[in-house]
Amino acid sequence: MYNTAVYFKNVYEDAWLTTPPVPQMILDIDKSTVIAGGVIASPVFGEMPPLKLSGSVKTLILIQNVPDKIFNASACGDDCAPWLLRLAEDKDITINLRHLMDFGRGTYDLHIINTDQIVHSMKELIPIAGRFV
Repeated sequence: MYNTAVYFKNVYEDAWLTTPPVPQMILDIDKSTVIAGGVIASPVFGEMPPLKLSGSVKTLILIQNVPDKIFNASACGDDCAPWLLRLAEDKDITINLRHLMDFGRGTYDLHIINTDQIVHSMKELIPIAGRFV
């Protein structure tokens, strides 16, 4: 799914917003607090509907709740990398990434489908991903 905002607008469910770890994602990325399924308190917009969440958070919520789809994680900034790694601890996720996301200095297992290689660090990721992004 390339246009995550349009997909989110048409499929999201209010219950997703109150199911962990989504409230923490919203607080961490958008600095906003889930009040109820359809209401979020934003320091910028005040009370707002979920459709006003950032593209980053919408994409993370979709990855969490629609595991059978591949989402465009290029809608996400580097601040989403820890969340992508955390979501991948519980289940395998596949994303489309058209930029070099900074996954940090830690170690992890990322499978690059383009080359069928597993990488464990940014040092290993950069030369491979650099060929495609």
